[in-house]
Amino acid sequence: MLEGPDLVLAGLEASVEFEAIYVEGSSLEDKHVATVLRRASDNGIRIFSLARGVLEKVSDTQTPQPLLAVVRLPVTDLEDVVTEGVIMVLHDLRDPGNAGTIVRSADAAGASAVIFTGNSVDPFNPKTLRATAGSIFHLPIVVAGVDEVFEFFATRVVRTIATVVQGGTNFRDVTYSPSTAVLIGNEATGLNDIEIARCDERVSIPMLGNAESLNAAIAASLIMFEALRRREDTHAAPQPRSLEGS
Repeated sequence: MLEGPDLVLAGLEASVEFEAIYVEGSSLEDKHVATVLRRASDNGIRIFSLARGVLEKVSDTQTPQPLLAVVRLPVTDLEDVVTEGVIMVLHDLRDPGNAGTIVRSADAAGASAVIFTGNSVDPFNPKTLRATAGSIFHLPIVVAGVDEVFEFFATRVVRTIATVVQGGTNFRDVTYSPSTAVLIGNEATGLNDIEIARCDERVSIPMLGNAESLNAAIAASLIMFEALRRREDTHAAPQPRSLEGS
């Protein structure tokens, strides 16, 4: 379920398969909503106008957006993941805001895929979808068992890196190419000893203050953009567009 005109528009631009769009009748005159509905209508998508108060009954927010859509979001099979570049593996990550932010950063940093393992949040949870700001449509999203993922990496010669608070290699000193998977653990407990031991390397982000650890999404974003910087330096690829104004 996509909530809000911005996310629905992102789905339309990504050619996602829509089941239907539902709009609160009182919002039909809103210019942004009308633009989205016009584009949806041009694509032959069914649109239903609802009475006031109906969306509150199906939305997971206290003040729902005036527009929502039911869509079919494709889940990529693990075997179809392109292993070149950086793959993010989120293991037992529970917070939908963190998960969505990591997907958004992965999109921006050019990651190859985001894989959800263990008891991680549903990547298509409405809160997760909102936090992705539409990036959920731009890169492969995989849901798989952690054992299956490690076996896949072993057969494809993908180097695995465990993120740890202390004791790992400085994240700026790691080589992230040609094929690297970075594991991010649970927000409260991180990766356990077994998962860390299964990885080829450990990486940490140095901290000068008194904080015990970084937010999982912040840590993942720092690592992905460091990997992007290293790839740009190594391959002398065209400079990415500026983040100014984003």
